[in-house]
Amino acid sequence: MATRVKDVQTNVEDLVTARETRAPSRQPLAVPIDQPVTFPLELPESEARLRTPAVGQRATRPDGRLHGLGQTQYIDDITFPHMLHAKILRSEYAHARIVSIDTSEAEKMPGVIATLTGAEVPENSFGPTYQDQPILAYPIARHRGDGVAAVAATTEQFALDALEKIKVEYEPLPAVYDPLEALEEDSPKVHGDTNIYTSKVIKKGDVEAGLAASEHVFERRFSTQMVEHVPLEPHATIASWDGNGRVSIWSSLGRITLGREDLARTLQMPQSRIRLIGTVVGGNFGGKNEITNEPIVALLSKKSRRPVKAIYSRGDEFVSSTIRHPFIMDYTTGVDSEGRILARKIRLVLDGGAYCSWTGTTIGKGSILAPGPYNIDNVLVEAYAVYTNKTTTGAMRGFGAPQVCFAYESQMDDIADALGIDPLEIRLRNGFSENSLSPTGQSLQSVALKESLTQAADRFRWKEWQA
Repeated sequence: MATRVKDVQTNVEDLVTARETRAPSRQPLAVPIDQPVTFPLELPESEARLRTPAVGQRATRPDGRLHGLGQTQYIDDITFPHMLHAKILRSEYAHARIVSIDTSEAEKMPGVIATLTGAEVPENSFGPTYQDQPILAYPIARHRGDGVAAVAATTEQFALDALEKIKVEYEPLPAVYDPLEALEEDSPKVHGDTNIYTSKVIKKGDVEAGLAASEHVFERRFSTQMVEHVPLEPHATIASWDGNGRVSIWSSLGRITLGREDLARTLQMPQSRIRLIGTVVGGNFGGKNEITNEPIVALLSKKSRRPVKAIYSRGDEFVSSTIRHPFIMDYTTGVDSEGRILARKIRLVLDGGAYCSWTGTTIGKGSILAPGPYNIDNVLVEAYAVYTNKTTTGAMRGFGAPQVCFAYESQMDDIADALGIDPLEIRLRNGFSENSLSPTGQSLQSVALKESLTQAADRFRWKEWQA
């Protein structure tokens, strides 16, 4: 391996030398830069910053060569002798009781080797926060993305054809799609007696007194939408059992340890008999943080005694994998005549979809960050996550942070516009600095907010555009 790395380095050096010595006619055109960017930005030194000497250094990518040559092996590139292909039948209703499932006709179809329903799953529930999500829905389907049955066949087409032969009898139930409606006592309930399954309150100072003392009070509702990760590689799994009752699972999961723990629970077997292999992931962005089709494929493989592969279609990705939480955010902010924030009152309602997933983390991050990076003596944040009969919401890059950032920065622009203050200036007047206290009382270190804003404004010639 050392020789190969050395050869690659030599080849790179040869390419650089050749590029520098090539004929003038092949030299690229020089692009004049009248104001080159100077890095690094001078930031206040601190003990915390000195602990990260790698920042600003070049980093190698061991997987870069295979990616560049198109030789990276993803799950869809892996095959085994006599391997089967699995497909999942999804609910016809957003909310329904499953009265019966008949797979007999599907089992007679050409190429079909095994079928699976939720009643056959040893422990039919999982979840990183609450174990409220079924592997295959039974006896209740809570959104259209819920799988209700699965088929393993010799080809993908045979599996898809067999899905059409599965007979499912449903008893439709009332459904709720609006998170504000889900808060109401008389709304249809997705789980139990209430749709509110987690909440958070952050209180600092006296927000009502702060608002009363403010010269100007601004109120506005902001909302964000669902967002699907759309990785180039959809969720993918292969499972194969050996003769000693151990299962090997190749998965595109990003969190192998948590996935193995969930698999052990759902399959009702010790982790020592589960080998979970994390393959090269073709895009995650938070959407592959929990198991999806892994237990289904493992159980189909056990029934058929053959390796089984399952690859989500793009449609499966949209209806069955997790998405970013939609937020409804009510902001009330009181400021003095110079635009300094005296109080901020916030109410967040998170649309959690049919199951909890990573909502516990999302509501925490969103609540803590909701007031923004500003010095505010009086803060009140009340956040609620509710179930709806929609696609499950979960982790997606920065989960909880982008939603509230959109809201508080939009309101900062509203305040600046109403008071005739430069949007940059109002942020500099209120922004965090070294040793500022967060809404939860944390003393912040290595704060470079104002320095970053100032340098960015200079680079973008902000004052010239404002003139």
